[in-house]
Amino acid sequence: MEKVKEFFEEMVVYKDSKNNNFFASLGLPSFLRDYLLKTFSDEDGNFDMDEVALFVKKFIPKKEDWISIKNKIIYENEKVKILTKISVDINIKTGEISFTLPDFGVSEKETMIEPAIWEQYKDELVRSGEVWGIIKLGYRPPNDMASPKIPGKIKLLEFKNFCPYNADLEYYKDMRSNFTTREWIDVLLGAIDYNPNGYETSLQKLTMISRLLPFVEKNVHIIELAPKGTGKSYVFGQISKNGMLTDGGKVSRAKMFYDVARRKPGFICGPDFVAIDEVKLVDFGNDNEMRSIMQGYLERNKFNANGFNGESSAGVVFLGNIKQESMDEYSYMLAELPALFQETALLDRIHGFIKGWDIPKMNDSLLMTGWALNSEYFCTIMHDLRDDMTYSAIVEKLVVEPEDSYIRDSEKIKKVATGLLKLLFPNVRSEYDVDKQDFNDYCLLPAMRMRRIIKLQQGMIDSEYKGKDVPPMRVRGYND
Repeated sequence: MEKVKEFFEEMVVYKDSKNNNFFASLGLPSFLRDYLLKTFSDEDGNFDMDEVALFVKKFIPKKEDWISIKNKIIYENEKVKILTKISVDINIKTGEISFTLPDFGVSEKETMIEPAIWEQYKDELVRSGEVWGIIKLGYRPPNDMASPKIPGKIKLLEFKNFCPYNADLEYYKDMRSNFTTREWIDVLLGAIDYNPNGYETSLQKLTMISRLLPFVEKNVHIIELAPKGTGKSYVFGQISKNGMLTDGGKVSRAKMFYDVARRKPGFICGPDFVAIDEVKLVDFGNDNEMRSIMQGYLERNKFNANGFNGESSAGVVFLGNIKQESMDEYSYMLAELPALFQETALLDRIHGFIKGWDIPKMNDSLLMTGWALNSEYFCTIMHDLRDDMTYSAIVEKLVVEPEDSYIRDSEKIKKVATGLLKLLFPNVRSEYDVDKQDFNDYCLLPAMRMRRIIKLQQGMIDSEYKGKDVPPMRVRGYND
């Protein structure tokens, strides 16, 4: 779309489906791929593959390269600079500061950050559990003569936060006004690597975009059941450096919330969202224990684990594949899921349900080719939108709800509507800027539909909920 290039200028890249195999071979998420495209492409979107491959080999090593890196640091006395994820930790007993490199399996026992370095970079390093950055590593050799002996450790020498673009949120908001709603929907799809021309209906497009709700709104919890191959793992695992996708397996209370033995917060502390993939196959450990702490977190955004009080703004996303014949909101869809989901109390705390079967399976026609928003820039914008409270205030002024509304329903509908407003109409600054029909059609009604499916599923578990619907909420001044 040439129009996106005209108005966003430096924040676009040329995405070409013919290059997908090349970047797939490099094993890079979208935000890193687009960083490289922006760095190495000319004004027509052309780039030198050999030049990119050389940069990746030098600065973005793979896990199997770690032995070579250690050799350079420890035995060749080199300082090594790489682009990777880093997570810091402070030892309560000793006050020592260490870090982990999750992509290389490097633990805090092998590392250190000296006080002077910590003072220089701490403000950026403590922002979240994991942060992407360009780091320089060196080595502190062991001292066997000291008492007690001092072990050798890899040390952090420099840190530069990986945010290569000036993400001007106000500019982004202003530029939205240059696009129709249909055009803007296509802009959003291109930003997450999907070709809008590959979709047959607006419903397919909007269902895909609803996956971005936890990217822009704090503490939005959703469940999506879908056929295989609709791109769930890609959207939640590759688009944003600020989110986290688990790969199934065991997601215990210790992993998710707090590890008492290691005295370390779990997945939920740090990222914008935690997406639990293949939820049908996940082992949640002790069901009662996990259900209790999960329900508390989904309700209050806080948790307590063995005396540790935690708080987070991360949304929780449950992703699962179910049989084709089970994809019907008017039949019970949760039977294949773990026991954790067979109770109305947990479901009641989930904001909405995404019907993944409304999204087409991935095929060549859905691969983006053309000018589109840089994924790195877009994920930064979405992250910044999470802190903007003006949209919530607008929704409160726009939405009218019956006095006897069930508060969990009404609050969760308004929260989803707020996220959709941020995604589709970021240019609005007050309720007077909002086209009420657009808000009703694109924000409020979809939010009500997503919540209604939760109610339907609750009614199939417990007769107390059978036949209950979401409150008939409406837009103030629209169809009064």
